[in-house]
Amino acid sequence: MMLTQLAGVLAAATEHEEKAPLFMPWWMFGVSIFVILLVLMFVTASFSNMGNRHSAVEESPDPHRQHTNKHDHGEGEKIPHF
Repeated sequence: MMLTQLAGVLAAATEHEEKAPLFMPWWMFGVSIFVILLVLMFVTASFSNMGNRHSAVEESPDPHRQHTNKHDHGEGEKIPHF
């Protein structure tokens, strides 16, 4: 009960405080964020076709790779495990 009264007193006391001044109009914050995200979208879209520049090249099985993909379907060199 006492905390509820204290919250009410604090809420009433903060109603009369002056708001901090902003360095630009409030709507410019939304416009700025929109423009920044729009620029980032265009940068992302400009790199979207990077994988289409060259034709795909088959990967040769490398027995010396540390983590082999084990999907070469027997084309790679079989290494005996001891």
